[in-house]
Amino acid sequence: MAEFVLVAGGWLGGWAWRDVVRELGARGHRAVPVTLTGLGDRRHLATPATGLSTHVDDLVQVLDHEELAGAVLVGHSYGIFPVVGAADRRPGAVGRVVYLDTGVPRDGDTVAGTFMDEARREAVRELVAGAGEGWCFPLPPAARLAEWGSLSGLDERALARMRRLAAPHPYGCFTEPVRLTGAGRPVPSSGIFCTDNGVDLAMIEALHASGDPRLADLAGRADAPVTLFELATGHYPMLSTPAELAGILADAAEGRGRRLGGT
Repeated sequence: MAEFVLVAGGWLGGWAWRDVVRELGARGHRAVPVTLTGLGDRRHLATPATGLSTHVDDLVQVLDHEELAGAVLVGHSYGIFPVVGAADRRPGAVGRVVYLDTGVPRDGDTVAGTFMDEARREAVRELVAGAGEGWCFPLPPAARLAEWGSLSGLDERALARMRRLAAPHPYGCFTEPVRLTGAGRPVPSSGIFCTDNGVDLAMIEALHASGDPRLADLAGRADAPVTLFELATGHYPMLSTPAELAGILADAAEGRGRRLGGT
């Protein structure tokens, strides 16, 4: 049995993993879906001071209070930032980090500065300013939602659920830098890329071959190489293809998958 800790991206909470948790349970695994401060059923706890360090603390507390050892931490989109932060602080509790349709944050990186270009940052600032409070990033309107990640695979029911349950995301989470000491670097890792969102294994292999420094940080160990997977769906696989995602997560926990720079 593997133990998974599941952290979704912007606007989402633990509710987004409901079907994945069920599928992992059917395979004999245990999964803990995390709702970060200010999101999901904890949206009422958001304040202007809620930032990335708040979410790292959230996840550290989950690791401590669930008394986990060797857990598989899954970070989707923004969720990878608190995941790598928590893995850095509690490396002994983590057996693997899974990057789910996301990038590779390094020490000092921010979501806004690393994962967004200037046009995207300006679009976010406009949405934040228009939200009234000035410190929350609301779910974009339906006509613009796909600009923030492919919606491929989501039917109208899933989209309606997402719009109903998504919470405005405290903007400080996107501007506060992640702080990493390097303690989490030895933890094995896997990457899952959603091909309908524009990234596939061929692209990752090409970046690795070019010496991209972000992938150099995922060099892996001889006994635990980085493993990679593709999933033919959009940016929200926990909602669009939960059974397929659960199967890949189970494989990742076992160290299966295509090796970065290998086979």
